[in-house]
Amino acid sequence: MKNLRLKSARAAKDLSQQQLAELVKVSRQTISAIEKGDYNPTINLCIAICKALDKTLDELFWEE
Repeated sequence: MKNLRLKSARAAKDLSQQQLAELVKVSRQTISAIEKGDYNPTINLCIAICKALDKTLDELFWEE
């Protein structure tokens, strides 16, 4: 399932996939795969992404 909330939050912060990747110390390809729904990140990576984007885990990763 695509993570459009992550993509939207990243865009709202005016960050490229590369910039977010550098902030959370992963590759751009990892961020791309998470956004496409091709990769299930670890909880630690989820937390790092949330902190970088000033969002909660629920806001970015909770599936309705």
